[in-house]
Amino acid sequence: MSRVGNLPISIPTGVTIEKNGQNILVNGPKGNLKLEIDPAIKAEIEQNQIVLKRKNDQKRIKSLHGLTRNLLNNMILGVTEGWNKDLELVGVGFRAQVLNNKLILNVGFSHPVEVEATEGITFEVFDNTKIKVSGIDKQLVGQMAASIKKIRPPDVYKGKGIRFAGEYIRKKVGKSAKVGVTGAGAVK
Repeated sequence: MSRVGNLPISIPTGVTIEKNGQNILVNGPKGNLKLEIDPAIKAEIEQNQIVLKRKNDQKRIKSLHGLTRNLLNNMILGVTEGWNKDLELVGVGFRAQVLNNKLILNVGFSHPVEVEATEGITFEVFDNTKIKVSGIDKQLVGQMAASIKKIRPPDVYKGKGIRFAGEYIRKKVGKSAKVGVTGAGAVK
């Protein structure tokens, strides 16, 4: 029995849920999101709660039960509060700015890199080195933040690059730090 899937989802004030067959539309103050659920999962709206039930106990359907519940909960949180991912630029001369809903990154290349915000995503830059990616769709916010990080991932030797806020980068020891190496190429 799925412990996550059996938990009811409370519907806050200001949020409306519309069910049309297997499609669920969530409307809130920040926007609206749509989800098509699997036919083996049944959504019931009772009072101010959504309860999900599954047809049988097959392994695939049990896993979909908890997944669908979390997706609906994330949609409700997204249309009420929104989702954010914070990124940091670490490196000498690394900076970011926002122009016309485009994020312009100077991260050590010979040219600035422009990142176009997809629909529903907004960028904010603080202190030229801190980027905030915001939106109502959790998956879209996470994907956009990951694609920005992929432009210049953190270097394992110096730690320079784009990283998530608070992310710890484990650095490797460079060649000059290794002492006492013997072998065919060692200097005596």
